[in-house]
Amino acid sequence: MVELVANLSTGKDTWGHVNRLIESGKWDKVYLITNEFGKENFNKKDNVEFLIIDSNQGLCELRDFLYKELKEKVKSSEIGLNLVSGSGKEHMALLSAVLKLGVGIQLVAMTKGGSTVL
Repeated sequence: MVELVANLSTGKDTWGHVNRLIESGKWDKVYLITNEFGKENFNKKDNVEFLIIDSNQGLCELRDFLYKELKEKVKSSEIGLNLVSGSGKEHMALLSAVLKLGVGIQLVAMTKGGSTVL
């Protein structure tokens, strides 16, 4: 797994979780689904690319945007997926877009033992 796709949105302490996951060091490329606030305020690394969403969009519009963006970018047959941060609507749109891509997914998160595949 060399690519990580993760939400970076709302939720107490979730940005720290996502940042630690990124820093776990095993990702060649990271795609963060965020809004303008996240883009302006998250201290991104060189291997991180933001996909800026408008969370006021409808669920299907969000899904279609994410599918289009990820289809052009994701090169792996399997990705790491993290949904710790964000709203249910963002999670639904992202999961639907990733499933539509047809790539394998492994849910990844940070635990006391480090980066873990769930």
